[in-house]
Amino acid sequence: MIVILDFDGTLTAEEDQAPSLARRALRTLASDVLEVPIMELVQAYRRTRAEILAAPWRFGWHVNGLLAGYPDEGAFQCYTVTLQTLLSREPRYVERIAARFPRSEYDPVVDCTNWLFHRHTAELAPAFRPEAAPLLRTLLADPQITPLVLTNSLGDKVAAQLATLSLPAPLEILGDTRQYEMAPEWPQRFRHPTLGEIQAWPVTGERRIDLRRPAYHAALQRMLARDPQVAVVADSLSLPGALPLMMGLRFFLLRTPYTPPWCRQTVSDHPRGRVLGSLSELPAALREG
Repeated sequence: MIVILDFDGTLTAEEDQAPSLARRALRTLASDVLEVPIMELVQAYRRTRAEILAAPWRFGWHVNGLLAGYPDEGAFQCYTVTLQTLLSREPRYVERIAARFPRSEYDPVVDCTNWLFHRHTAELAPAFRPEAAPLLRTLLADPQITPLVLTNSLGDKVAAQLATLSLPAPLEILGDTRQYEMAPEWPQRFRHPTLGEIQAWPVTGERRIDLRRPAYHAALQRMLARDPQVAVVADSLSLPGALPLMMGLRFFLLRTPYTPPWCRQTVSDHPRGRVLGSLSELPAALREG
């Protein structure tokens, strides 16, 4: 069995890292991109974040015109949505970001926030959850399990931080998976237990998770080609979890201090989903089938 463990927020306590990430990103924006006073951005960030958290279902991380995830699903997602929202609302910021990122892969604001995230998370000190290292040692010692670490990054940052754990063997990294990369034109549909063939999964009356993520789908298909038994473990639903569930894979949602009730309920209600109270529960949950 291949067990894919998300890195940020699952193996690490991203809720402890997010404030430092935001401070670093705002400083870089103020000095290197927008050329505005830092307090202008700090105040805008605080106002925007408060507005978003008051009604998180009204906001999201948008890529190529589709919603990739909601801000209340994770500390890093809240940071990303807050930054994209405040930057997109101010024409001065949009103009200067477009000049700084003239050949954007998605759109200039998304490319700018992606650049800030990868640049500054690489600077953060490791913040592993206490159960992470014991879990990884347990999985590495099991001959029936191949553990992999999932990330949207290229993998160098993750490899460097994992090296600090002094594990008995190196972990394979499934990197550059682009769980956030949305493709409106992708025709693939997925069978929902009650809704039939869908491209977007209505999980509550106010929220739906779009499944049009071909880059992430291709990464999961490569894993299935290696082993028909694949499980995914992560701290959020929209980016790493919804697509595996709709593909029929087992998905384990780690309950964290920020995991919202709607995510827990959606995963619990799905026949292939399960909520973990701690990473230490995973080995027994895997054996239960």
